[in-house]
Amino acid sequence: MTENPLLRIRLTNPIHFLALGLGSGLIRPAPGTWGSLAGLLIGILLLSVLETFSFVILTALSFILGCYLCQKTADDMGVHDHGSIVWDEFIGVWICLLFIPEINLFWSVVVFVLFRFFDILKPYPIKIFDEKLESGFGIMIDDVLAAVYASMMIIILSVLL
Repeated sequence: MTENPLLRIRLTNPIHFLALGLGSGLIRPAPGTWGSLAGLLIGILLLSVLETFSFVILTALSFILGCYLCQKTADDMGVHDHGSIVWDEFIGVWICLLFIPEINLFWSVVVFVLFRFFDILKPYPIKIFDEKLESGFGIMIDDVLAAVYASMMIIILSVLL
């Protein structure tokens, strides 16, 4: 019987706590969806207190930090990109939030739905990056690319609406 990878991590470890999206990645089913929702709510809160430029810097630094957090947690779990690792979802929705015309319920739902759609579907070339890169960068980059696809759709929607 194989040991559950979740037994190898501790939420008291700040690296694990952040990689698991402040614990949101432990919610079942669909931890990526719960992580995206938690990231969305935190992103909205951050955008309400930070200037946009500061939020961009925070997001970029969080991506860099995430490469380490996700790799270390994956190593500790013994599983590459375990479903409970959702820091990458946080960064993905934060990127999408940068492209909405205003923070409100409508645009928040649009960010959430479009990001989850592209994160789950993984259209070309996202799937290739997801399958070929086995590092913390690999864990992070597929969600960044999903955010790029979602952000392009957000831009188109904001022009049309």
